[in-house]
Amino acid sequence: MVGGIVAAFAIIVGIFAFSDLIFIDDVSGGSLISTSETTRQVLPLEIELEDISILEITDRAAVIEVQFKVTNPNFKSVILQQIRYELYENNVSLSTQDIGTRPTGMLDTSNYFILLSEKTTVFKDKVTIKNSDYPPELWVTLTKNTPQWKIKGEAFYNLSSLTSGGQNVLTFEFTK
Repeated sequence: MVGGIVAAFAIIVGIFAFSDLIFIDDVSGGSLISTSETTRQVLPLEIELEDISILEITDRAAVIEVQFKVTNPNFKSVILQQIRYELYENNVSLSTQDIGTRPTGMLDTSNYFILLSEKTTVFKDKVTIKNSDYPPELWVTLTKNTPQWKIKGEAFYNLSSLTSGGQNVLTFEFTK
């Protein structure tokens, strides 16, 4: 009797293992059984400019804080490897910044973030701008707190599974 149950279980496992059926669809959360030919679509992350503000300004430097609100609409957790962005004031490039790092080799370490499913996370970054590097008009604008900000960037992410989802890039641009 026990041998028959074990044999039946082995046959069922073999059917799933050698067929194109996936018992658990861990990407979309849609169905328990689907074919492997179904392309696993990773929904793009949602990135918003939460805030940009001048924290401190002196005759020598200004410290600006940039906040991004990132939402993961996927059923599964996502690894956000890096947000790379360029900060502009009145179309003058001020700085290129990175939040997190992408691994570049097998032995390289990375500083990445796990975004839980259907959750929102706010990422903050500080940018220091030296007064000597830019025209005087920029400093007047920053001192009066009347900048015309633009941020262009990319977010690099993938599913928390090595076997599904692949590398994804989201391009964004914000003005404030």
